[in-house]
Amino acid sequence: MERSDSTPDTQAEDLLPKDPVPMLEIDLPWYHRKFFRRVLTGFLPLLGYVLVWAHPIRSRRWKVVSTLLVTGYLLVWTAALFALALQIGWIALDWYGGDIPRVVHRRFGPNYVLLEQDRNLKAPRSGLAAGTNQFSALPPYWTDFRGPGRQGRYDETPIRVRWPSRGLPELWRQPCGGGYASFIVADGLAITLEQRLDDEAVVAYSLETGLEVWKHSYPARFDEWMSGEGPRATPVYRRGMILSLGATGELYCLGIRRGTPVWHRNVLDDAGTENLRYGLAASPLIVGDLLLVPAGGATKQGSLLAYDTLTGELLWRAIPDAMTYASPVLATLDGREQVLLVTASRVLGFEPTEQRVLWEAPWKVRDGNATCPPVIVDESSFFLGAGYGQGGALFRVRQTDGQWQVETVWHNRHLRTKFNPAVCVNGFLYGLDEGVLVCVDARTGELRWRGPRVGYGQLLAAGRHLLVLGGTGELLLVEANPERYRRVNGLRALTGKTWNVPALAHGLLLVRNSAEMACYDLRLPKL
Repeated sequence: MERSDSTPDTQAEDLLPKDPVPMLEIDLPWYHRKFFRRVLTGFLPLLGYVLVWAHPIRSRRWKVVSTLLVTGYLLVWTAALFALALQIGWIALDWYGGDIPRVVHRRFGPNYVLLEQDRNLKAPRSGLAAGTNQFSALPPYWTDFRGPGRQGRYDETPIRVRWPSRGLPELWRQPCGGGYASFIVADGLAITLEQRLDDEAVVAYSLETGLEVWKHSYPARFDEWMSGEGPRATPVYRRGMILSLGATGELYCLGIRRGTPVWHRNVLDDAGTENLRYGLAASPLIVGDLLLVPAGGATKQGSLLAYDTLTGELLWRAIPDAMTYASPVLATLDGREQVLLVTASRVLGFEPTEQRVLWEAPWKVRDGNATCPPVIVDESSFFLGAGYGQGGALFRVRQTDGQWQVETVWHNRHLRTKFNPAVCVNGFLYGLDEGVLVCVDARTGELRWRGPRVGYGQLLAAGRHLLVLGGTGELLLVEANPERYRRVNGLRALTGKTWNVPALAHGLLLVRNSAEMACYDLRLPKL
């Protein structure tokens, strides 16, 4: 007789089914049935997680695998919605100066719709008659990028430092076209360069009312995915003429009264070179009867072009280097007037009459991204700053027995001005070190203080104060004091990314970005 290894317990287990009897779909609630579960998960992926883990008969392993599948689908679903929102303009990726973009909400439809509505509303009051105002007879003052000498300093009149509790008086505000140009002011007009749909437009506004007096538009559009659309350079003024350079090289000379074209060139065509990655951004420089224009990539014949301001004739070319986004500066160093020019590989002093380089020093910013013009410190020294790991340096230029020499006095990372030029007040540099307001001793390079982070905005000096326009439109009035940071006043001037340099003339502060512009009254109150 064989021995059995079974026991009453094992015999009872043998009578049980090896696997549970599967529940029929007809016995499940409708939302757990395969068809409806997939439909709900497809349209509401987050609900899919709930349906997976609430399923009454599935194993834990099945639920884990299903969760991973739903997660993958959710990522694809989110990316598709994000791409759709980008495509139809609900949102946009915007770089505020850092390395990581921000997702920003956009109005339904482009800003040009609001701009045209505003222009049509004000049309009966605009036009040439609107150009005559109380500022028309005043001598032109802020007629260049960053003001006199391109140094970002205002010395015309004292400004108001005690602001009313309700904020500065706002003379006007209105929409504007895209781009990063600043304003110049002459003959009672505030003049800037904008992108309007597929045209660039040089536009003159009444300084007093903000009404559009005239515009000159022409087909040109530059749009780069990181930096955005629109012209970058600021027009310049000379003897009744406006000289303006667009992002694609369109160079115009216009009469200031009506905006009538006098002459026109394309500097990239004249130079036979390619555009820069972010478009032409250096503002043209007037030297006597010459208009100097840095024109894009390297060429053997020279990428610095000299035009006759009256006729537009191309007179000569010089400097074979690739150019940068930094505007040239006319300065007198060690008794000699010269043009300070920042190229992709060096900073140099150039004598335009003799068309020769007086001196040069290495200055190479990553990918040619030098953007800030030189800042004059004293009769023989200037500061040059950059971001992208370069930092800032003080250069001293001297002439001995007819020989020019340049010395790097100091070079450190205390003032990394990415595209936000510094200002010098009484021997101290004030600027934005990767978005943080700082003060540096110009003689030694010593960091005196670090203030708040204001973003990649811009600043001007006015007397013993700084006007700091933050990267998102906040306006601060700060003491130009090397001992400590002290905020005096502040207000919200604009909304959104604000990279444009402010302008200050006749006591009026002009601010703009790619969507709106405004004018604030900084004049001392009448007694």
